[in-house]
Amino acid sequence: MSITVAEKALVMNEYGTKEGDTGSPEVQVAILSSRISTLTEHFKIHKKDNHGRRGLLKMVAQRRKLLNYLKAKDEARYQGLIKRLGLRRWSAPSTIRDRPFIPCTVLFAPGVQITALHCA
Repeated sequence: MSITVAEKALVMNEYGTKEGDTGSPEVQVAILSSRISTLTEHFKIHKKDNHGRRGLLKMVAQRRKLLNYLKAKDEARYQGLIKRLGLRRWSAPSTIRDRPFIPCTVLFAPGVQITALHCA
């Protein structure tokens, strides 16, 4: 389920910031992404491998932590890495006030109309 030494070296050369870079967040996220994609293919075949699925969830959580760290430290490096890896990160609105205002009319009874907010 892990990646080979050659694949890991290839990822380190591609995403490393300098020669021999193994510890930068970009390299760590790229290696985790490679391992996650390998495990995802494994789980398409072995649907009942729940012990391995726990390891996958830990890797996803570790990648999320590293991405949050990189976003806090350097937004440009974060955006570049997300584009290079093809990852999508969405953040849900934290409060109802962050959502866009979408007025809509709701009929409760004949002749009674109430305008509701956030009816998307």
